[in-house]
Amino acid sequence: MLKRLIQSVLVLCLFEGIMIPVLALPFQQLDFSLHKLGQDEAQPTLLIVGGIQGDEPGGFNAASLLVTDYHIQHGNVWVVPNLNFKSIIQRSRGIYGDMNRKFLRLTSHDPDYAAIEKIKTIILDPRVTMVLNLHDGSGFYNPVYKDSNHNPHRWGQSIIIDQANLGGEGEYTGLEKMAQYFAAQANQRLDNEEHFFHVRNTYTSNGDQEMEKTLTYFAARHLKPAFGVEASKSFLTHERVFFHLQVIEAAMRFLGIKYQREFNLTRHDLKDRINNNVQVSIFGNKIFFDMHNARRRIGYVPLKKNTPLRANSNNPLVAVIDEPHNYRVQYGNRNVTRLSPEYFEYDDSIKGIDMMIDGKSRFVPFGSQIKVQDHFRVKRMSDYRVNVIGYRSKKGRDEDGELIGYQDIHKRYSIDTTARRFRVEVYTAHRYCGMVIVDFHDKPVASKIRKNSDSNT
Repeated sequence: MLKRLIQSVLVLCLFEGIMIPVLALPFQQLDFSLHKLGQDEAQPTLLIVGGIQGDEPGGFNAASLLVTDYHIQHGNVWVVPNLNFKSIIQRSRGIYGDMNRKFLRLTSHDPDYAAIEKIKTIILDPRVTMVLNLHDGSGFYNPVYKDSNHNPHRWGQSIIIDQANLGGEGEYTGLEKMAQYFAAQANQRLDNEEHFFHVRNTYTSNGDQEMEKTLTYFAARHLKPAFGVEASKSFLTHERVFFHLQVIEAAMRFLGIKYQREFNLTRHDLKDRINNNVQVSIFGNKIFFDMHNARRRIGYVPLKKNTPLRANSNNPLVAVIDEPHNYRVQYGNRNVTRLSPEYFEYDDSIKGIDMMIDGKSRFVPFGSQIKVQDHFRVKRMSDYRVNVIGYRSKKGRDEDGELIGYQDIHKRYSIDTTARRFRVEVYTAHRYCGMVIVDFHDKPVASKIRKNSDSNT
């Protein structure tokens, strides 16, 4: 077995069905990703930045949804959903200090120096028309004092500008007018005036020594229209995402950017989309896990001998982190599960298995998750061995050809805490071929399954 040389991380994301690799790096060098949506070079480009502060999940989850669930039909949207990725994973505002206070001056010895220089280059790209920096802020900003949670010193539910105008002439110099448009457009879609957005001008150039260090003021000093968008921390994460997307879509409409999204913009749909739409595959399609309700540990995962782990995900906030004796799967600031490996040589002679699913025959590729109502059977294969994790055959180690129902599988071997999803693994000799997940999706949640229990495989 190859000795692990470094604590490595591999992050990938899925957009419109295409796996986009991000370099495998040591944790200490984990970098943010840039996703360019749309291909209209002559049209405006909106740059969205999320995760500059790692403890503000409304902002980085909203940015991530743009990557995974929006299709840009006209114009361009560039998204950095995870600018301070290490701090997101650590659930910290900034493990090396507040990154949003490092844009005025910064020593090259600062751990954030490379990321700051890289995002500055992106902001100053001549194709970038406008910048939105997404935050979660305290309370509710209000230009007049109402109470301790609604006053001029709070930040939530505000659109931040550093000055009223950029100066010079141009279509996008009036920061205050544009921010007022974004707020009005977003507020039209809100049903509670207490949640309305207000425009907050920090008058940064008048001597605000804190705000002059920020990303938006860096952009403004270079005549790039930039806005901070603050959703209130008084709301749950999916509600903050709801408010962020209202402002983002208003900015896209202002720039003439046309889009479609894969969900209805409601709080309910957003909660489901954020919580239940994370998948990870390893070594192509050899291993696949739907991470919804994943157990805190999944055991004996058949990884490839003498090969650094290669993982894919449908979400840019997912990282698979190499730790001693296991791999940690991280989704934003959530620790999803840990994978405990068992090492094998791999075999590529087959790409999937023939199965009977509730009496219907179908070929199921490795890396698939299939829904099962009552029972399934893997058709017999010579020279290959089927192992249904949690099922014990009376005929021996090979479990192909057997009709298996939900009641036949020990629930503690499921990969999820609801005890509905189970692994079907295929081997030839002592080599691993691939797996399929069977999902008894409509079965009642098994009792005696602890939410954070291990998958004792």
